[in-house]
Amino acid sequence: MPKPQLTVWYNTRCPVCDAGISRQKRRLVEAIKAGRITFRDINAEPAALAGYGVSLEDIRRRLHATEADGKLLVGADVAIAVWLRTPGEGWLATLFGNPAALPLTRYAYDRFADLLYAWNRRKGRW
Repeated sequence: MPKPQLTVWYNTRCPVCDAGISRQKRRLVEAIKAGRITFRDINAEPAALAGYGVSLEDIRRRLHATEADGKLLVGADVAIAVWLRTPGEGWLATLFGNPAALPLTRYAYDRFADLLYAWNRRKGRW
């Protein structure tokens, strides 16, 4: 099987993150079956992105992904890459990933991710 075009690393211990990825998986069944995209639980492979200088805590805080060429994507850029591959969601990538909107998209994603990370820590999920 060829290397996936996109490998998304996420945190299954965060119920919000897990639910969001579960939804995307349902929408991307064909791409997953074809091996074009894969979703991996960082809790099962905590050192998976150590070669990029990315820690387990970094991935618990924000989505991370690697493209087939080895490029690392973080945060909102991962969401945009997933939307581009999800049937019916390309418009989200266009809307939030265009050059004018992207800085605001990244800022909003990062602030939400910070809040979600803090909430999960308070709940003792890791």
